[in-house]
Amino acid sequence: MALWKRKITVSDDTVTSAAHLTLQASLIPCFLVTILFFLWGFAYGLLDVLNSHFKKSLDLGYAEAAGLSSAYFGAYFICPPTISGWILRRAGFRVTFMTGLAVFAVGCLLFWPSGVNKSFGGFCGSMFVVGAGLATLETAADPFLSICGPPRYSEIRLNLAQAFQGVGSFVAPLLASRVFFAKTVDNDEGLRNVQWVYLGVAAFDVLLIVLFFFAPMPEITDADMNVQEKEIGAYDPGPFRKQTNLFLAIWSQFCYVGAQVAVANYFIPFCEEAGRDPAQSSDLLAVGQGLYAFNRFLAGGLLTIPMFKPRYMLTVYLGLCFVFIVAAMNTVGTASIAMLILVLCFESLCFATIFTLGLRGLGRHTKMGGSLLVAAISGGMVFPPMTGAVVDARDAHTAMAIPMMGYILALIYPIYVNIWKRDIMDSHRDTKVGLEPLAPGDKTLQLEAQPSRAEREHTEVPGKKL
Repeated sequence: MALWKRKITVSDDTVTSAAHLTLQASLIPCFLVTILFFLWGFAYGLLDVLNSHFKKSLDLGYAEAAGLSSAYFGAYFICPPTISGWILRRAGFRVTFMTGLAVFAVGCLLFWPSGVNKSFGGFCGSMFVVGAGLATLETAADPFLSICGPPRYSEIRLNLAQAFQGVGSFVAPLLASRVFFAKTVDNDEGLRNVQWVYLGVAAFDVLLIVLFFFAPMPEITDADMNVQEKEIGAYDPGPFRKQTNLFLAIWSQFCYVGAQVAVANYFIPFCEEAGRDPAQSSDLLAVGQGLYAFNRFLAGGLLTIPMFKPRYMLTVYLGLCFVFIVAAMNTVGTASIAMLILVLCFESLCFATIFTLGLRGLGRHTKMGGSLLVAAISGGMVFPPMTGAVVDARDAHTAMAIPMMGYILALIYPIYVNIWKRDIMDSHRDTKVGLEPLAPGDKTLQLEAQPSRAEREHTEVPGKKL
């Protein structure tokens, strides 16, 4: 069969064997998607350092410099609920991955003319395209890892994959402080170095597009998730408008991500205010991101122990983020920096756990719910400019009151889950779907053999069934 005729899509109303993916069968596709997490972790980690240096190169205020973050996260507000989500539902995960990588590559290439012209508007536009590509990738990647394999390990898969995103976020500021913006290098030369990095990332994206075209990957459909949901507890999710658990998860994700991005964006000025120079501050950000990545691996390990339920851990971790950011605001010097690093450390588990808990019980609404949870990342567009305005008007320590409020508002969801939705959460945690072989003659096997409605209509001939 010619390459261009190779079928890489599956109708979303088709029930496939992906509804019962085992742990072993899910390892390779999950590994391939995990590569993407490192890629956008690197892009996100570099963004935090670029903000600080753009401010100095172009003589911007902190609120103006936050425009770079707003451009990046603004794409998350627009793409997942619209074009990215539509591609996912119509063409499936593989095509969405390839589309996101292509858009991401274009955004990386746009950094070159922006750097040549030293145009802040150009950099914001480039970052918006990069954000659009990454938003499209994440529209597919986060739901894919949440549902690719036994439901019991959903939080573990996404936390471990996002740990590699944390590794990328750790490497980027370290590389920026040691290579791109070293003491012997001026800001203009540093920006030129960044151009070459993004050119290399664009070339890597093209290779990944080819890899995802040929790689063996299951297409998990909403019909699969509906079958799986019935097997877990004969639970009918009902109409989309009644998914209260999802909507509260979206709210929590919006507030949490906004707080996380605000802390990361203003970590460097916070450290400078506490007595550190820019290079030391960038190194300390790398330390914080390193602890963030390490704690994601640790949290993923803890989640394998039955007593460490995701709903409990989310409540504790978000609560500790609030405690330590209050401590950072009310201390000075090294102590305040240590408290803010602990905030980064305990942010580690929150995003992935909010995401996976928000998808539980959605069944046929899984892809739509995943798209909206990714759109909630646009909280990173709202909180940093508010935080920057307070930094300009007062100081970085006072400005941490903005992300503090984000953590408080995000806590609404884990409280709701622990009081009203604990049965549904725990049933997905305890299920053996994907862990035990199907019994012979299982009705689901009959469903797996059925073609989609669209395929039946296409293959039927009047007076005869093909």
